[in-house]
Amino acid sequence: MASRRYGACVLYQRVAVLKMMCRGMSAAADLQSQVDFLKGEPHRKHPGVTNLKTLQLPEELQTAARSIIQRAAVPRLTDRAHSLTNFLWSRKSAVEESSLRKKAVKLEKELWEKAMDKRGDIDEQLLEDRIRKKVFSELKRTTYHWKTTKYDEELGVVYMASRLAGGYAAVKRALNEIKKKNPSFAPQSLLDFGSGLGTVVWASHSYWGDSLKEMVCVDSSGPMNILAERLLKGDEERDEPHIKQVYFRQFLPVSPKVQFDLVVAAFTLSELLNVKEREDTVLTLWRKTSSYLVLVENGTKEGHQMLMEARDTLLKKQDKIVHDIRPAAVFAPCPHELTCPKLSSGFTTPCNFHQMYQPLPLPGRNERQTEKFSYLILARTEPGEAESEGLDWARLISPVQRRTRHVHCRMCCPDGKLQHLVITARKHSRDLYRCARSSDWGDQLPMIPGNDKDAESDSEE
Repeated sequence: MASRRYGACVLYQRVAVLKMMCRGMSAAADLQSQVDFLKGEPHRKHPGVTNLKTLQLPEELQTAARSIIQRAAVPRLTDRAHSLTNFLWSRKSAVEESSLRKKAVKLEKELWEKAMDKRGDIDEQLLEDRIRKKVFSELKRTTYHWKTTKYDEELGVVYMASRLAGGYAAVKRALNEIKKKNPSFAPQSLLDFGSGLGTVVWASHSYWGDSLKEMVCVDSSGPMNILAERLLKGDEERDEPHIKQVYFRQFLPVSPKVQFDLVVAAFTLSELLNVKEREDTVLTLWRKTSSYLVLVENGTKEGHQMLMEARDTLLKKQDKIVHDIRPAAVFAPCPHELTCPKLSSGFTTPCNFHQMYQPLPLPGRNERQTEKFSYLILARTEPGEAESEGLDWARLISPVQRRTRHVHCRMCCPDGKLQHLVITARKHSRDLYRCARSSDWGDQLPMIPGNDKDAESDSEE
C-alpha cells in the first residue's frame, strides 16, 4: 500500500511539473511567434523605456542663469517666482466669443422670463436696459479674464528663476522619444517657436549637437530674446556663445517653403488667444516641418485639450496651403490616431507625464522637483511608413503599481482604449513581467496578443 501511495505521489508531481512546463512553453511560444521586443537589451532598458533620471541644467546654462539673476537683484524674487509658477499652471484658455454669446443669450432669456412673470406697470425699455446691465454684470463676474503675459527684462528674470529648469526638463524628456525611437535621426536645422529663454536649443543640442547647423529662435518678446542670448554667452557680452549658429527673431521666416528638420513649440499654445489662432499657428508650424513637430504644454486639462486640438487639426483638417504632401502621423505619446479616450466625459484627469529635475540653486529651492507636462510629437511619413512592425506598444498613463509576483499597469492601447492590466510571469511571460516591473509612468510596453481576457477597461484612474 505504501509503495502505491508513493507511486501515485510521484506521478502527481510529474503531471504538475509537466503542466507548468507546458504553460511556460506556451507563453514562450506566443512571444517567440512575434518579434524579439527586447532587441538584446536588459529588461530595465527595454526599447519602451523613455523616462530619464533626475535632470540637471547644463553647467554652462546654470552658471549663466545664476549670474544674470544675481546681477538683476530683483526684489522678492523667490515669492514672485512662486506666484508666476502658480499663475502659469492654473491658467485657463480664453472663453471663445461664440460660447460667451450663447451664455449671454441664455441668461437674457431667463431674466426676461422671470420679469414677465412679475410684470406690472413697468416701462419695457427700462426693463430691457436693466436686463442688459444685469447680463453684462453677471458675465463679467463669472467669465475667466484671460490676458496675454508681456515679459520685460525683470519679469523675464523672474520667469528664469521659476521655469528655466522645469521647462528644460519637460522639453528634454519629450525629445528623448525621438532620440530613443529613431536613433539615426540627425537634424541639421531647428525652429523653436515661442523660444523664451532658449531651453529648446539647450535640450536639442544635448542630443544632436554634432549635427545641428542652424537653430532659429522666434519669440515676440525682445527682452526674452536678449536674456536667451545672454544665457548662451554665459552672461558675458563679448564672449563666444556656448552653442553657435543660433539666430533670434521676433517673427517666423517669411518664405512658406522654408522647412526645418525639427520644429518645437514649448508652452506656447497657451499664450495664444483662441482656438482659431492656435489652429492657424499649428498649421503654419507644420508647413515648416520637414521631419518632426514637437508640442509641449503644462500637464493640466487645459494643456492636454490644446494638444488634442492641434492633433485633430493636423490629422483631420485639410490645409489650404500645401508644399509638402507627406501626411502627419502621431509619433508620441499616443499609440493610435483615434479620439483620445481621456477626453470622454467620464475622465477628470488629463493625459500627462512627469520628469524629475534639479531646480536652480536659489533660496528655498534646492530639493529636486517634478515637472508635470503633456506633449505631442507628429512626424512626416511616406506612404506605408506608418505601418507598425511586430508587436504593438501601449503607453503607461500612470505609475506602475508593483506587488508580490504581479504588477498593475494602466495603459492607453493601440485600439484607442484605456486598460488596466495585471501582468504576471505565469500569464504573460517572464520577459514581459520583468519589463513591466522595470517600467514607469510614460514608458511603453508591448501588447501581447491573446491576453485581452486579463485586461479591464478603465473608466477613471
